[in-house]
Amino acid sequence: MSAPDGSPVGTERSIGRLFASATTELSALVHDEIALAKAQLRQDVKRGATSGGAFSLAGAVFVFSLPMLSFALAYGIQTWSGWNLAVCFLLSFAANVLVAGLLALIGVVFAKKAKKGKGPQKVAASVKQSAGVLQHAKPHPRSELPADRSPEAIEAVARSSS
Repeated sequence: MSAPDGSPVGTERSIGRLFASATTELSALVHDEIALAKAQLRQDVKRGATSGGAFSLAGAVFVFSLPMLSFALAYGIQTWSGWNLAVCFLLSFAANVLVAGLLALIGVVFAKKAKKGKGPQKVAASVKQSAGVLQHAKPHPRSELPADRSPEAIEAVARSSS
């Protein structure tokens, strides 16, 4: 088993390696936070585009389908029921208004979701929280080194091996 920097677990790492590891991890954290903000912003834009598309589709259905659909539906109702043609045209119009209303309702739902989307604000709060934790981080207390591991003993070994 090894630590994230590749050194064996249980061995002490130098301050340089610890600093390099902390710098790498902090850099990765910042990059991940930026990627998260981009993803959430993309999702909010997607919801807004869906809302706009639904509103546009509702308008198109209402405007372009009314003449042909109204005539076909009115004549179909009159053939099926034998009612007056004017009543059949009113029922046809009501059906078209109902379909356009449902599409507009879908557009409203997606517009509210897009407006409520607070992706970048969530990421900013997360970054502030991470920064607060890092500002208040304190080094772990070190236990006393054994006599054979004191800085003088380490220096003597280093001189004797050179």
